[in-house]
Amino acid sequence: MTEQTALTSQEIRAYQEENPKMRARDAAEALGISEAQLVAAGIGHGATRIDAHPDRIIPTAERFGEVMALTRVDACVHEKVGAYGNYHSGEHAAMTLTENIDLRIFPSQWVHAYAVETESEQGPRRSLQIFDAAGDAVHKIHLRDASNHDVWEKELAGLALDDQTDTIAVDPRKPTEAAKSRADKVDVLREEWSRLTDTHQFLRLCSKLKMNRLGAYRIAGTPFVRRLDPGAVDAMLCAVQETGIEVMIFVGNRGCIQIHTGPVHTLRPMGPWQNVMDPGFNLHLRLDKVAEVWAVEKPSQRGPAVSVEAFDAEGGLIFQVFGVGKEGRDSRPDWARIVASLPAVEGVAA
Repeated sequence: MTEQTALTSQEIRAYQEENPKMRARDAAEALGISEAQLVAAGIGHGATRIDAHPDRIIPTAERFGEVMALTRVDACVHEKVGAYGNYHSGEHAAMTLTENIDLRIFPSQWVHAYAVETESEQGPRRSLQIFDAAGDAVHKIHLRDASNHDVWEKELAGLALDDQTDTIAVDPRKPTEAAKSRADKVDVLREEWSRLTDTHQFLRLCSKLKMNRLGAYRIAGTPFVRRLDPGAVDAMLCAVQETGIEVMIFVGNRGCIQIHTGPVHTLRPMGPWQNVMDPGFNLHLRLDKVAEVWAVEKPSQRGPAVSVEAFDAEGGLIFQVFGVGKEGRDSRPDWARIVASLPAVEGVAA
């Protein structure tokens, strides 16, 4: 069963013209439609429907040179400036890995895509925007002043679909999976957790035991997890900034995971938002949407992998932060000390 907006494309465009400073995501929410439907209404007015498959999108992005990559969930926006490259295709999972653009891509969720061009006082603003079946954004690629704008028209012609209708039908949004535990399997969980050799094995373990990530954390106990106070998120970011250590910050939705590797230099709180505002990396985090935080330790062949992981009230993962563990730049000991210092939830054993 699909949902179709009752608004006409003209009405959607008129609303945007009346609210030019409103972000597309907020405008779509105000209108009761998906963001993809809002963008589709601009077909013939700066928007072009394009092939959504990452095998077409990512090689195109590579030819633009320096761009800004954006991946978000409801409570967190992750932005990286750099050039796409080193793309590895895959039926179920793909990736692109350069010094600044590090993505894990899930092609089945790349359903609708548009090239969008709007005029501004600084000149044209151009982007490629990809959405899932429900019309929610999974990834966006924004061209910058330094991008190769000369190839825009040529690349657009190669990506454009024959179907350029300005309305789309979207599927109902799938609800976030709530925490799923199996108390009768806790001994098996703990035993097999202790034998992990790679962090990627953890989700396979959860699946085998019919749990999910948050559900496993809630029953595993020490020494595997420690529940932290939600305020630990801001304390963690401040400590990373103060010490200058390098971390890996993961933000991902169903269609894309985006990773920043490096330090955090500049924090700028604004209302409920904590913002990282560094050259080449911005993070915008709604602290008031952080409902549950866990310090997690998983064994690996290179030593313990320690992370801080935040979840929203529905049980959705907002972000994960790990210490960098690369030869010659190992921040993990300093990171482990930061995590150990973070405040736990009162009444929960350390």
